[in-house]
Amino acid sequence: MLDRYNRRINYLRVSVTDRCNLRCRYCMPCGDFVMLRHEDILRFNEIVDVVREGVAMGIDKVRITGGEPLVRRDIVKLTGMLASVDGINDLAMTTNGVLLERFAGPLRQAGLMRVNVSLDTMDRARFSELTSGGCIDDVIRGIEAAVSAGLGPVKINCVVNGPADTNDVKSVRQFADANGLQIRLIRQMDLDGGEFSVVEGGEGGDCPLCNRLRLTASGKLKPCLFSDIAFDVRALGARDALHAALMNKPEHGTACSTDHFYNIGG
Repeated sequence: MLDRYNRRINYLRVSVTDRCNLRCRYCMPCGDFVMLRHEDILRFNEIVDVVREGVAMGIDKVRITGGEPLVRRDIVKLTGMLASVDGINDLAMTTNGVLLERFAGPLRQAGLMRVNVSLDTMDRARFSELTSGGCIDDVIRGIEAAVSAGLGPVKINCVVNGPADTNDVKSVRQFADANGLQIRLIRQMDLDGGEFSVVEGGEGGDCPLCNRLRLTASGKLKPCLFSDIAFDVRALGARDALHAALMNKPEHGTACSTDHFYNIGG
């Protein structure tokens, strides 16, 4: 399907929860957060309905995100439900990797094709600092499990705050190279300030080539990460909300003051 600027929109990012088991500074900085009520989070059948309608309209690439998707109860079941939708050629997940050692095999068996794992440093103390207490060993074991399960190519998402030649970035790049992993460098973004750039090693942030829509955990279809435009699938129905998001996708991102990374999925 084509938007008003003749871009082919075939990619749907699906946030399944706003919860996370880490507290990364750029995603959930210190402070109070109002989390979604249980009844406000889309049920599995609602998520699948949106995806199925999207596929009928031209979506063939789906990514499961969060928060942290692996904290959503029965995430393997949901993954299998999505994998059963005819027409999806690429079913992926972005995860922080903490629980991936446990879930990699079952997710692959359910139909997940590949994963991106967030990793911003190889220094244990620095990792704990950036994630507010996370253990990098859990993530490394998760990555190893993903490779063993066949969830490849495994890609590493590395957020860069400053020059791309810092010790943190160098260490992650060396780890990726040594283990046959792909790396994507993502400049730290500011939703409210409208600061973003093209992802090195990926396609994100390149507005003229943007091919994606986003479904939040609460059922809002967002045509652009850096925009307050959103359409409620519960109020409009999946097909009408998808069509509205498509037709109102802006030419380029500006800023987003109504959402945060943890409840959009990045």
